[in-house]
Formats: sequence, C-alpha cells, structure tokens
Amino acid sequence: MESVLRNTRVTLEMIKWEHSIFALPFALTGAVLAAGGWPRLPVLGWILVCMVSARSAAMAFNRLVDAKIDAANPRTAMRAIPAGQLSSGFVAAFTALAAAIFIGSAAMLNRLTLELAPIALLVVLAYSYMKRLTRWSHLVLGLALGIAPSAAWIAVRGSYDVRMLLVTAIVMLWVGGFDVLYACQDFDYDRRVGLFSVPATFGLERAFWIARVMHLAAVVLIFILIHAFALGSIALAGMCIVTLLLAYEHSIISPKDLRRMNAAFFTLNGIISVVFFLAVAADVFIKR
Repeated sequence: MESVLRNTRVTLEMIKWEHSIFALPFALTGAVLAAGGWPRLPVLGWILVCMVSARSAAMAFNRLVDAKIDAANPRTAMRAIPAGQLSSGFVAAFTALAAAIFIGSAAMLNRLTLELAPIALLVVLAYSYMKRLTRWSHLVLGLALGIAPSAAWIAVRGSYDVRMLLVTAIVMLWVGGFDVLYACQDFDYDRRVGLFSVPATFGLERAFWIARVMHLAAVVLIFILIHAFALGSIALAGMCIVTLLLAYEHSIISPKDLRRMNAAFFTLNGIISVVFFLAVAADVFIKR
C-alpha cells in the first residue's frame, strides 16, 4: 500500500494534474453558457470529474508513449519513467483507471455524453503520436483541450449548439499557439531525431510568427463569440484583458531569449483561462 501511494503521488506530480487549470475554466465556460448560470450541482460535479480524469489519462499516456524520447532529451530526461521513479506498467494501469473513470463519469451525465466519450478519449490520447506524424501536432493538442467547452455544453443540455464551435476554435488556436512557442525549447532535439513540430520545420523566427497568427485569430474569434452569445460590456472588458495578456506573453519571450518560457507558458496561460471564464460567467450571471 505504501508503494502504491508513493507511485500515485509521483504520477500526479508527473502529469502535473494542477495544470488542469488550463482547460477547466473553458469547460466551466461551456457549462455556464449552456445553463444560463450555474448548472445543477451533480452535473457540475460530474463535469469536473470528467475533465480531471480525461486530462490525467491523456498526460499519463503521453508520458508512457514518450518515455524513450524523454530519456534521450536532456530537458525531459528526469521525468518519472526515464528516471526510474515509475514503471511503465504502473503508468499504464493509472492511464486505464483514469480512462475508466472518465467513461463512467460521462455515463452519469446523459446518453449523448456517454456515446461521445470514446471519441473524446481517442482525441486526447491520439495527440501523443502526432509529433511523429505531423508538424501541426500543436493544433491536435489544442483540439484535445478545445473539445472541453463543447463537451460541457452537451453535458448540461444533452444536445449541441454550433456556436460552441467558436469556443472550441478559440481554445484550439490559443493552446496551439502557446504549444508552438513551448516547442521552441526542443528545436535542436526535434530536428536531430526527426520529430515533427512547427519550430523544427520552419525555424524559430517563423515559429514565433505562426504562434502570433494563431493567437491573433483566437482574439478575432473571441470578439465574434461575444456577438454570437449576445454577451455584454463585462465580457467585452474581460476579453480585452485576455488580449493584453496574450500580447504581454509574446513580449517577454523571443526566438533569441526563451528564458521566461515557463512564466509565459504556465503562469500567464493559467491567468488567461481564468479571466476568460470569469468574464463570460459574470456577464451571464448579471443578465439572469
């Protein structure tokens, strides 16, 4: 039992479960828009369980699939599996358990969420192989997080609204853009071993411009979203803050200076997702 608890603790550290904050606010945004306020507590609870379990399965699977790649990359060689802290078998079992919890939680919501749950799980797990197949793997990661708000809408309504494609596209472009920037750290390694990424394909300078275009497109869609859902001045003010935070994110890193990448990637992106949710939620609640 002591060994299992230790391995579980190391696994949670490995998958950085606390970084669910990137996707969770967008899922809550979808839930609030669908319900016109807070959804019923049981529904909200199962949405949270779905979110955390799906992300946990995806992250653990990624570390499992990438174990050999991580071991050969100096930046990632100390991750739990290559460092010998966890066995591949334990991580595989954790992945299966998290996936089972996700499917079970989806079943507690409604029939459509259960029917779509395997597809959602396939999307979030498939990302782990994309860097071997396409330079645009960053957008697949973005889609994996971007389906969260659409899934939350379905969890609340039991049906879908095409307007939620705007939120999915915003998250996909936002995540894809900052993953392009994050991948710049592995530019040399990816080229050397033949892994696909935007930086490895186009170089650092062009990769930064591609990330900027993705984020600019996300900002344009944000303001279309405000109109589509008839949101008001609070949402507008919040989205202006999101735009400024994105601009600041790009100002603190450059192709020649990646030292503040962690601040841009973890701190700022966490703040951006929370501000996005709070702006939409506040607007929805005031209009009730």
